[in-house]
Amino acid sequence: MTDSSAKTGPLAGIMVIELAGIGPGPYAGQLLADMGADVVVIDRPGGGMPKAVDGRGKRSIVLDLKKAEAVDALLKLVAKADVLIEGLRPGVTERMGVGPEACHAVNPGLIYGRMTGWGQSGPWSHMAGHDINYISMTGVLNAIGKDGQPPFPPLNMVGDFGGGSMFLLTGILAALVERGRTGKGNIVDAAIIDGTHSLMSFVHGMAGLGQWQTKREANMLDGAAPFYRCYMTADGKYMAVGCIESQFFAAMMERLPIDREAFGHQHDMAARAKQHEMLEDVFATKTRDEWEAIFAGTDACVTPVLDYVEAAAHPANAERQAVLQDGRWLHPQIAPRLATQPLATHFEIATKGGNYASILGEAGMTDPEITQLIAAGAVVANKD
Repeated sequence: MTDSSAKTGPLAGIMVIELAGIGPGPYAGQLLADMGADVVVIDRPGGGMPKAVDGRGKRSIVLDLKKAEAVDALLKLVAKADVLIEGLRPGVTERMGVGPEACHAVNPGLIYGRMTGWGQSGPWSHMAGHDINYISMTGVLNAIGKDGQPPFPPLNMVGDFGGGSMFLLTGILAALVERGRTGKGNIVDAAIIDGTHSLMSFVHGMAGLGQWQTKREANMLDGAAPFYRCYMTADGKYMAVGCIESQFFAAMMERLPIDREAFGHQHDMAARAKQHEMLEDVFATKTRDEWEAIFAGTDACVTPVLDYVEAAAHPANAERQAVLQDGRWLHPQIAPRLATQPLATHFEIATKGGNYASILGEAGMTDPEITQLIAAGAVVANKD
């Protein structure tokens, strides 16, 4: 069980209410908990996703928000909270009685964080969607993959977590700073589509300089350049080549058995097909581990392509304790690292509904009141 009084870190003393969901909202809550916030998850009755890595450092209570008593209990928690995170469609929390207006009525200083795909307004705001849909509408998805083939989804890292969680967090932290000056709360409208558009700033900048095309596999960073792509090795694995700068490119070429004159200039567009083929042939002559040994410690920007299990064990990550094996889970270390916050050595994952008594007690509710909530079915009592 996570003890809220034992929390440390730069956000210690900040209470966050997280309405249970999946993806970007819970991940934002994880990062806030990692930084010391007391994150209380309002779970729903019944099944759903089991608690996993994004449940670490949090507490949980199960409230049936279809019942008025549960809504009243949640508003009591809101009255003491600093932040609320919700990832439902626009208007849902208002209909439940816990929208921004209702919450600000009991706590004017609350930061109300809203995580959606399409935003709180706009013609598509009430449509369903997933990461692949949001990034398809921003130009990101169209830029990924091989020319002449369908775009390839980059997991759900770009939309859900890059355009979603990170921008939700930015808004929440900015609003907390603002509240420190004004004493007033705020509403954060974090839309994955908006955040992903923002992530495209570099591409828009390059395009404005005439250095980016809408066509796939036609740009410096999309696999078109021989010096920025992956190559298969003799054992069917891969090396990632990213030597953009001329000095890094030279460092790579020094370690490859390739005739420099035959290869041609790094930025010779007419020679790219030949250069791709030459690099494919040479990387296929050795295993991934052999190539890693050749390029280790150099500025060639050539590295092995690892799966997530290999990545956790690799010395470059292991020596920094970047990923910890803790029970059944591989846990990424707290990031970013602050000089005043020690690295984590253990992560405790919330048990669904396991903290109801302490959470409600801290909200000022007595044991008889909690018993009444349980009897009414507003609270599902799991072991604290």
